Amino acid sequence: MLVMIGYASAHGSTRGIAQRLGDRLRAHDHSVDVRPLDQPVEALGLYDAFVLGSAVHEGSWIGGAADFALREADTLARRPVWLFSVGLAQVLGGRFERAGQTPKNVPEVMRALRAREHRLFAGAIRPEHLPLFGRFVYRAMGGRYGDFRDWARIEEWAEEIAAQLTMVTR
Repeated sequence: MLVMIGYASAHGSTRGIAQRLGDRLRAHDHSVDVRPLDQPVEALGLYDAFVLGSAVHEGSWIGGAADFALREADTLARRPVWLFSVGLAQVLGGRFERAGQTPKNVPEVMRALRAREHRLFAGAIRPEHLPLFGRFVYRAMGGRYGDFRDWARIEEWAEEIAAQLTMVTR
């Protein structure tokens, strides 16, 4: 199968996750195109399946990821689609984790694309990702810096997608 993994990434965490998903799907003999969602996609209809993801900022997908999904919904909804989001809600915990489980614009995208699933993954954050005041606020909320991506969990999800893609082709 030819799978497009599209992503919107602010600082590279989401791109890294998209690339890891692509590597795992390739290991199952799928052809994979990992690409940013802010670049034009020609011949979208040639893809057999889609995995779309975005960083989450201020509670929503970034960089036109939701716009891309909704604009291309007619094509995407006719194929298997999985969604993922990358944010820090799990890292901050408490009320942030509860509030951040599903970004604001993801339910609409899920309905429009008839997506099979949405997963939330933790990302990475460094001080230079935030303006000075943002660093102060982040630390005051209990935030800490580092790479919080759970690669085992990400690869496990890729294995689940690969298994589902195998079932689609049979």
